[in-house]
Amino acid sequence: MRNFNRRLVWILVLGLLVFALREIWGMNTASLTPYLSSGMTDVYTLARWTSLAGTLLWAGVYLAFHSYAVAFLFHKIAKMPWRAALVMQTYVLSLLVIEKALIFLLFAVPGVTLSVSIFSFGPLAATFLDMPFLTYFFNQLTIFTALIIAIQYRYVRSFTKISPKVILFVLILLHIAAALLVASLDFVPLDDMLNDFTRGGAGVE
Repeated sequence: MRNFNRRLVWILVLGLLVFALREIWGMNTASLTPYLSSGMTDVYTLARWTSLAGTLLWAGVYLAFHSYAVAFLFHKIAKMPWRAALVMQTYVLSLLVIEKALIFLLFAVPGVTLSVSIFSFGPLAATFLDMPFLTYFFNQLTIFTALIIAIQYRYVRSFTKISPKVILFVLILLHIAAALLVASLDFVPLDDMLNDFTRGGAGVE
């Protein structure tokens, strides 16, 4: 890949921009609306700026993890050359940024949001299954997930001596495990935990 470092920087910048635009537009900020409806404009403004800062911080962690951290894991565990692993994850990161940008555009144009991605099996699961966990799980499995597995399979197969069948099986298993983990985190009451922490504990009146 020519001008690799420049391309990677551009992808990281565009990723931050996508996360920022989603936040500025109002995705995932419904919990702040009561401040505005109560006339607490100053508090609402401060909360939105704080939320934007937190989103950018999370975006940096998300982008760095899917590029450098995952590439490092493939480099160490699969014994891939570092450069090849990083190039592979750059393609993966590009797909993730494209996915989030498309979802944002599809939400922003009509002015509505959904709790599931139209590129995933989430909407189908929500139609037939009455289990939120399974809906969140299938929501993590998208057409972009299939493309990512295909890219990783091609690179790992080209730069290691591991059996192709083993590579494909492990990659599918890893993505399923990641989907289960993310779906599980959706049920962790982070807001309540944060409120209890800032109050000094759940038992504090």
